[in-house]
Amino acid sequence: MLSDVTTPQDLDDRFRETLAALPAAQQRRDPADPVTDDAPLTGAQVLDLFDAQVTSRQLDLAGRWLRSFGEGFYTIGSAGHEGNAAVAAALRPTDPALLHYRSGAFYCQRAAQAAAEATPADQAQPTADTQPPAGTQPATGTPPGTGTQPAVDPQRAVDPGPAAEPEAADQSEPSEPSGTEPPTGGFAAYADAARDVLRGMVASSQEPIAGGRHKVFGRADLAIVPTTSTIASHLPRAVGMGLAVERLRRLDSAGRRTGAGVRVGSGAGAAHAPWPPDAIVVCSFGDASVNHASATAAFNTAGWYDHGKLRIPVLFVCEDNGLGISVRSPEGWVEATLRAKPGIRYFSADGADPVQTYAVAAEAAAWVRRTRRPAVLHLRTVRLMGHAGADAESAYRSPAELAEDLDRDPVAATARLLVDAGVATGEELLARYDETGWQVRRLAEEVLGEPKLASAADVVSTLAPRRPMRVARAVADAAARASGPGAGARAEAFGGKPPELSGPMTLAQSINAALADGMLDHPQMAIFGEDVAAKGGVYGVTKGLRDRFGAARVFDTLLDETSVLGLGLGAGLAGMLPVPEIQYLAYLHNAEDQLRGEAATMRFFSQGAFRNPMVVRVAGLAYQEGFGGHFHNDNSVAVLRDVPGLVVAVPARPDDAAPMLRTCLASAAVDGSVCVFLEPIALYHTRDLYADGDGEWLAGYPEPGAWVAGHVPIGRARVYRVGSADDLTIITFGNGVRMSLRAAAVLAEEGVGTRVVDLRWLAPLPVADIIRESSATGRVLVVDETRRSGGVGEGVIAALVDAGYVGAARRVAAVDSFVPLGPAARHVLVSAEAITDGARTLLAR
Repeated sequence: MLSDVTTPQDLDDRFRETLAALPAAQQRRDPADPVTDDAPLTGAQVLDLFDAQVTSRQLDLAGRWLRSFGEGFYTIGSAGHEGNAAVAAALRPTDPALLHYRSGAFYCQRAAQAAAEATPADQAQPTADTQPPAGTQPATGTPPGTGTQPAVDPQRAVDPGPAAEPEAADQSEPSEPSGTEPPTGGFAAYADAARDVLRGMVASSQEPIAGGRHKVFGRADLAIVPTTSTIASHLPRAVGMGLAVERLRRLDSAGRRTGAGVRVGSGAGAAHAPWPPDAIVVCSFGDASVNHASATAAFNTAGWYDHGKLRIPVLFVCEDNGLGISVRSPEGWVEATLRAKPGIRYFSADGADPVQTYAVAAEAAAWVRRTRRPAVLHLRTVRLMGHAGADAESAYRSPAELAEDLDRDPVAATARLLVDAGVATGEELLARYDETGWQVRRLAEEVLGEPKLASAADVVSTLAPRRPMRVARAVADAAARASGPGAGARAEAFGGKPPELSGPMTLAQSINAALADGMLDHPQMAIFGEDVAAKGGVYGVTKGLRDRFGAARVFDTLLDETSVLGLGLGAGLAGMLPVPEIQYLAYLHNAEDQLRGEAATMRFFSQGAFRNPMVVRVAGLAYQEGFGGHFHNDNSVAVLRDVPGLVVAVPARPDDAAPMLRTCLASAAVDGSVCVFLEPIALYHTRDLYADGDGEWLAGYPEPGAWVAGHVPIGRARVYRVGSADDLTIITFGNGVRMSLRAAAVLAEEGVGTRVVDLRWLAPLPVADIIRESSATGRVLVVDETRRSGGVGEGVIAALVDAGYVGAARRVAAVDSFVPLGPAARHVLVSAEAITDGARTLLAR
C-alpha cells in the first residue's frame, strides 16, 4: 500500500487498488431506490455525483499530463475537493455561483443539471435536483428533515484533519477499458463541461467564458460568474449580488418590474441572467481565505445588514483542506472563526461523505432560500496532488499525512458507498472511471489543436469596448425623455423648479442635479456609501436625494470601502446601475483591488457575457484650506490610471460636471463601463475665479434640450483660449484648471497668449487633443497636481514623445510627498505662482 503519494500516477494507482479491494454487495439495489435506507439520494443520483467527481479527477490528471510537455498552463486542480459536486446538486442551476478554483466537480455537476433541465422529462437523466426519491423533498424546495434542523446535525465540532497533496509528475496512459459494461449514465452529461475546462487549461481562444485569457470556472448559461481571485476578493461581490437579488425580488413582488429574468447590466446589448425571484447566491473559497481582509469584509457586511433586518440570501461555502499552499490553518481555527460570525448561520459537513454533504448543503440552501438570510457551509475536504504542479509537498508534509488524506479521497468514498449499497461493483465503477479517462484524454488532444489568442488586439478586445455613438445616443434619448414623457415626473422630483431655472450653480450643486436626473432616467440606479443618505454627504453633494427617491435607492452603508465597492459590483452584475461613493480618495486605497481585480476584469474574463456597470464617485485631490492632512487631501491617482479599461473622470467646472456624469452613467449602461468620477473637493463650493465675488466659477445647469449639444465624450478635453492663444499650451486637470487660468490671465498682461487644456479624463487620456493643442504652440507646460513620480504628467509627456512632438516641454508637479496639515501643504503642492514661473522659464528658452 502506498504511503508517500506524490504523483498523479500514484493517485491513479491508489484509486484502482481501492476499487479492486471493494467486495461486491450480496445483492444489487435498484438505482431508483435510496442509496441507503434513510438517504436523501437515490443510487442513480449518487452515480451522477460519482460521474461528476470522476470527470473532475480525470481533468486534474489531464492538466498535469498537458503540463508535462508544455501544452498546459494551469495545474491547480480540484482533487480532494470533489465533494462539492454534492453542493451543486443541492442547489438550483439558476442560483448564481462564484466558484473557488477547486470547483471542478461543482462545475461538472452544474452543467449536467442545466442540461437535464433543458431535456424533455422522458429523456433526462435523474439528478439530485430533478428527481428526488419518493418521500423526500427535492433540493430546490425543502431538503430532507423538518423545521430548520438539518437531517445531519451541522453544529457538531469539525476536525479539519491534515490535507494531502503530492507533487506533479507525468500522467501515464490510462489502462485500456476492461470491457465491462458500466451502469447507465456516464461521461456524456459532462463532456461539454470537460471540454470547457480543458480549453481553459490550454488557453484555447474557443474556451467559452474567458476565450483563452485565463482558466476560470464560468458560463453565463450556467449562472456561474467567473472569478479569477483565489483569496476571497469575490466574496464582497457575492454579498452585493445577494443584496441586489433580494431588492429586485421585492420589486417583483410589488409589481413594479416585469419579466422572469434579471438583466446583467442594462442598456443595449446586455445579457440576461435567469435568476428567479427566490434565487440565492453561492460563493466558495478556501480555508486560508477566511483570514483575508476581503472575506472579513464580506462576512461583516452580510452580518451587519442581517442585524439591521435587511435580507441578503448568500450561502458561503468554505472548502477546508487545512492548508493555504504550505501554511496550515491551526486546528479548529476555521470552525471557530466561521461560528463566530454574527448574523451568519453555521453548517458543516464532511466533504468525503456525499450523502451527508448533500443533506447539509440542501438544508443550508433551503434555509437561505426561505429566510433570505446568509449562511456558511463549512465543508471538510482534503487536498490531493498538492497546491499546483510545481508544489513539492514533501518539503512541508510527512508521508503519513499524505496517506491519511488519501484514505479520505472523496471519489473513493463515493465509490465505496455505491459498492456497499449494491448499486454497482468495483469493476463497473473502474470501467466508468477508465471510460471517462479515455474521453477526457481524447478531448484534451482535440483542444490542443485549437487556436490561441493571436495578437494584442485579440487579447484586449473584450477588455472595455467603447461605443461612443451609442453612448451619445443614450444621452440624447435621456434628454428626449426628460423634456417629453418624463417632464412631469422631473418637475415633481425637483419640487416644481428644475435645476436649469435655479441660476448659476457650484460644482457640488451641478453634480447633485445631475445625479437626480440620472435617478429619474435610470430606474435601477442606486446611490449609496457612507453618509450619503440622511446627511446628504459630508460636503452636501447628495443632499435631498434620499427624500426625493427613497431609502431603497439612496442609502447609507457601513464604514468599509471594500464592502461599498463589493455591493456595487454585485448590484451591477444583478442588473442595477450602482453609483457608490468613496468618501475620500485616500480611503479608496483600502479597497482598490475591488476595482482592479474584480470590476475591471469582469468583461475581460467573460468576453462580455457578464458586466458590472458602475460609476464610483470619489471625493478627492488636495487644496482643502483649513482641513485635512493627507487622508483628506490625497493626490494619488496612479493606481487608478494603471487599471486597464477603467474610466477616470475629473470634472473641474460645474458646466463640465453634469455632462461628464451623464456620459459616465450612459457608458456604464450601454457598455458596462466601470467609471471613477473623481470630484475635486476644493472646487465643490468654489464660486470665483479671478477675484472675490466675480462668480466666474459658477455655471448654469443646462435644460434637457441642450444636453446633446453639450455632450462630453469619454476621452475629449476642453480648451480655454486666453489672449492670442498662440504662445503657450498649458495641459492640466482638476484644481490645476483654475490655477492655470489665473496664471494665464497674469501672462496675458505680459503679452503672452495661452491655451489651457483641461484633460477632464485621466483614463483614457485625450491624446489626440493633447497632440493637437501642443503642436499649435510648440511650447507645453504640464501642470500636474498629483505627484511628480507616478503622476498624470508622466503620461502626458509620454504621449507627446510617442507622437513625435519636437517642441519644448516642461512640468510643474507636486512634490513626492504626502500632503501635510495646514500651511505646510503649500510647500509641496502646485500653486498659481509656480505655474506662472514655469511658463516664463519655458518661454525664455
